Amino acid sequence: MTYLHWKKILFLLIIPFTLLGQAKENDHTRLTYDDLNNLYFDNYKNQSKQLECAKAIMTKANADNSPIKKANGYYLFALLSESNKAIHYLDSAIAYSKDKNDIKFPAYAYSEKGYVLKKQFRYREAIDNFILAEKEAKKNNIDYYFRVKFSIAVLRSEELGEVTEALELYKECFNYYKNKEIRTPKYSFDYQNVIFALADAYKALNQSDTATYYNKLGYRESKITKDDEMNALFILNEGANLVLKKNFRDALDSIDKALPKMISYKNHGNTLAAYYYLGKIYEGLGNKAKATQNFIKADSVYNKTKRITPEFTSGYSFLISYFKEKGDKAKQLKYITKYMYIDSTLQKNYKELTKKLQREYDTPHLLSEKEALIQSLEKDETLSYWANVTLVLLTVSIGAFGFYQYKLKKTYRSRFEKIINPISSISTNQIVVPETKEIKINAAKIEDISIAEELVNQILEKLKRFESKKEYLQSNLTIQMLSTTFETNSKYVSKIVNAYKGKTFIQYINDLRVEHAIVQLQKDNKLRKYTIHALAAEFGFNSAESFSTAFHKKTGIKPTYFIKELENKINI
Repeated sequence: MTYLHWKKILFLLIIPFTLLGQAKENDHTRLTYDDLNNLYFDNYKNQSKQLECAKAIMTKANADNSPIKKANGYYLFALLSESNKAIHYLDSAIAYSKDKNDIKFPAYAYSEKGYVLKKQFRYREAIDNFILAEKEAKKNNIDYYFRVKFSIAVLRSEELGEVTEALELYKECFNYYKNKEIRTPKYSFDYQNVIFALADAYKALNQSDTATYYNKLGYRESKITKDDEMNALFILNEGANLVLKKNFRDALDSIDKALPKMISYKNHGNTLAAYYYLGKIYEGLGNKAKATQNFIKADSVYNKTKRITPEFTSGYSFLISYFKEKGDKAKQLKYITKYMYIDSTLQKNYKELTKKLQREYDTPHLLSEKEALIQSLEKDETLSYWANVTLVLLTVSIGAFGFYQYKLKKTYRSRFEKIINPISSISTNQIVVPETKEIKINAAKIEDISIAEELVNQILEKLKRFESKKEYLQSNLTIQMLSTTFETNSKYVSKIVNAYKGKTFIQYINDLRVEHAIVQLQKDNKLRKYTIHALAAEFGFNSAESFSTAFHKKTGIKPTYFIKELENKINI
């Protein structure tokens, strides 16, 4: 996804919306706390001047014995520090300001600690601190509360890949800001950044028309407020959206306009994104040479920043294939090595195997190919020998692959038969309905989840009606929406679904939808003619990918295979 303004978000989180003329260096001790704070941020390009201001604040705070001012001083020291030293200062700021009911602290300190932990790839801890910041800000600083909420959403979306969860937070922020003075300096950036985040999230979820709506809204707003960089970001993001629509000519026009702005503003993350999407455009247009040039430029930006998200890694698989076709083993090896390094880094940082890398270029294959290339480059004089070895390996690989395909096909067939097996024992006019387990009230479960038995019974009864009316087919259904319908809170619904259904809320909804899909696909031959995308919409899923994933998780086979085998069985 296109990168959001992390640095600018941070700047707005910490800087007051006032300016102060420069004070003389020897006047520091006579300045007020507010003046020193403003002078500190006015000199954001001069760290030595900032350090003088921070020291002056600490001197005054110690003399006044003011815990909040001491917290402010430690916070300013943290902004000038890196890594664990910054965390140490922030912990001191939190300790001095905790339970003081101050409008800024400890919320500011918790939030900044979240950013530091994020840089260390300690994402879960970062979220914990953002949540603490949000909790503190909610008491008496509602603007800051929504800025922190937005920061949590960005972290979840961009760093953890939890786009659906982040989208709900973005919507909350959007609904808050749209009622503010959105074209004033106080709120214009926050509002436009949320619009950008919404567009980017919908793009990531393949809801391209909705993404276009928000990109156009953001473009208009940034034009009105004359925010040139933000305006270019909306142009870039819509260009990326057009790539996904395979509208390559219009996408090229948009990204060509946005790229120079990203470079001039030194927006490295979105410069990388622009080069990546230019590569995808030229790949789509069949111009492999230009695609290669742009993917290499994207890699050069990564070499400087050492920052990349899974969205932008497919350029490496293109480069590997391209140089393999050209017979350039040295460059092929270079990009295989780079690709594998990124894969291992993402696995370490994101705490999960990057499905995108695994899907596009299987890691074990990369390992074997990398070793083969190294051997080939080191021992070119024994090329014929290695050619024979490669031929043997290829023969063995083809045989192994054939055996694997045979076993996989047999496994899939067995799973298919398990799904529809009851057909053989009932009349041909009947349809197989997945078994629904009767809900039993268990006193031990009630005690475990600490919810009154009467309330448990009420929610279970509502869930029963919810299932019978097939309300789970509603798209974009969330636990918050269902809880509102049930006139209860989401925590109760979540606990009860976990305890009595034995699964998470999302898994519970997806399983109901898949079970319904199995029934309807057997019953209605017209549905079997639908595309997977159309079936996904029919059964309440937001995308073909989410439907296929849920179907496979429930049944062990893909819906395409199920439909194909169902057609074969019926036509026999």
